Amino acid sequence: MRPARAASPASRGGWALYELYRAASRAAAPAVLLWRRLQGLEHPMRWPERLGRPSAARPRPGSPLVWFHAVSLGEGMAALPVVRHCVRLHPGLPVLLTTTTLSSFEVIKDLLPDGVIYQFAPLDCPNAIDSFIGYWKPSLVLLLESELWPNLIMSAAAKGIAVALLNARLSLKSFNHWSMPVGFPLVALMLSKLSLVVPLSTIQAVRFQLLHTPPGIIHFAGDLKYAVGDVNAGENQVNEIKDLQQQFSDRPLWMAASIHRGEEEVILRVHDELVKMYPALLLILVPRHPEDCKNISLALKKQKINFVLRSTREVVSSTTRVYMVDTLGELRMLYRVTPVAVIGGSFLPGLAGHNISEAAAAGCAVVTGPHVGHFYHMLVEMWQINPLAVKQVSGEFKLLQTLKELLGDASTLGAHQRAAKNAFSIMSDGVVNRVWNLVSRFAIDFQTDTWNS
Repeated sequence: MRPARAASPASRGGWALYELYRAASRAAAPAVLLWRRLQGLEHPMRWPERLGRPSAARPRPGSPLVWFHAVSLGEGMAALPVVRHCVRLHPGLPVLLTTTTLSSFEVIKDLLPDGVIYQFAPLDCPNAIDSFIGYWKPSLVLLLESELWPNLIMSAAAKGIAVALLNARLSLKSFNHWSMPVGFPLVALMLSKLSLVVPLSTIQAVRFQLLHTPPGIIHFAGDLKYAVGDVNAGENQVNEIKDLQQQFSDRPLWMAASIHRGEEEVILRVHDELVKMYPALLLILVPRHPEDCKNISLALKKQKINFVLRSTREVVSSTTRVYMVDTLGELRMLYRVTPVAVIGGSFLPGLAGHNISEAAAAGCAVVTGPHVGHFYHMLVEMWQINPLAVKQVSGEFKLLQTLKELLGDASTLGAHQRAAKNAFSIMSDGVVNRVWNLVSRFAIDFQTDTWNS
């Protein structure tokens, strides 16, 4: 079904660009999918889902269905608290979650509440989107963060399906891209079709307004990524935590999490200096991409540094200097083991930081580098509660000095740990409830019998 044309002359440019996008995406989709498969970026068995071909039955045909969509692991984790909230409020309601990346699939599939369906998201081409929506027939589409896909949004709107953008954000690069004459009419048309936009900060709200998002649909609720860390450890994780604590034998330790390629050089140099002061010091090193562990392992062997890979389940000995985590989905558990967490993706130009709330929720002293992108608003909010809640350093030297202070003074370390945990507690309180209240108010009528049956 092709969306009906708008009557307003002001939107003609948007519709013309949308027709061009439809044609281009239809033509490019087969080549894009083939390239991704050859690069190992698609699931070897489930790739047809990317063409809108289902691998699961649609439960309760004819009933409402809520479709959550997030691009990758971080956004998917931010969606999970809302998914759980939806399932609690509406037991029996069919709920579908889609993501795009293999890493998100490997982690999230095991964290979903019972009955929630997982599928890989369809490519944003007309055939795949129409096939997907035609089969699943969602009543409500909840997109996470910056998932602005023209075919998805326009097709859903044409079928009368409410679409909301939660934790909405646009990077400065994306904002500038959409602000150009070629992109602006299309994004303005897309945003006019949304029922609700929940920006994660005031700056983000301004960006969406400048792109002509209707002001009446923009409402604040807080950052859902604060809710990611607010999850109790399961029984298996509790056992893992106890096992690691026993292996580490009360040694001084620190963790470098979500480390991107190139950042490990900074981390290892700092660790080498710290070991001179604290000979028993252990580093828990968590690369952002597990495939980077091979090159890091070679570098550690070349430097004759004793290390253990988590996937081997080898026991940490007194001579182990680096515990390298080459597995997925264990970051929240590992934060509960370490007193200090250095958040990567922030020590090299061009990077844009990672979620610090999980480390704060676990009671770590939180340290990050200078390049934090849109996560800067999170730092500011936590600083407003307590300046000790997170420490931002300017580079390698300041990182070394900060770690010396934290590792060398128990009272300083404790003050930073308490500040981080308290700031997280305040910022996370009620965010999921506020988001869901907005969804129920602006996106769909949740009072109908069909939603509550």
